[in-house]
Amino acid sequence: MNIKILDLCVGCGACAIISPEVFEISDNKAIVNPERIEHYEDLCLDAAITCPVNAISIEEY
Repeated sequence: MNIKILDLCVGCGACAIISPEVFEISDNKAIVNPERIEHYEDLCLDAAITCPVNAISIEEY
């Protein structure tokens, strides 16, 4: 799974609340820890669905 944060991100923090192992907020924008995605894929999907501005792009391998 490949996750990208789009420029639409407003830094609301919803993704970091849902999956703090993968997402964090820095400079009012979400960032992804790619090394942790594999173990938290379901939570990453939940974060993408919850994102109020659809700023999380997920590509399955």
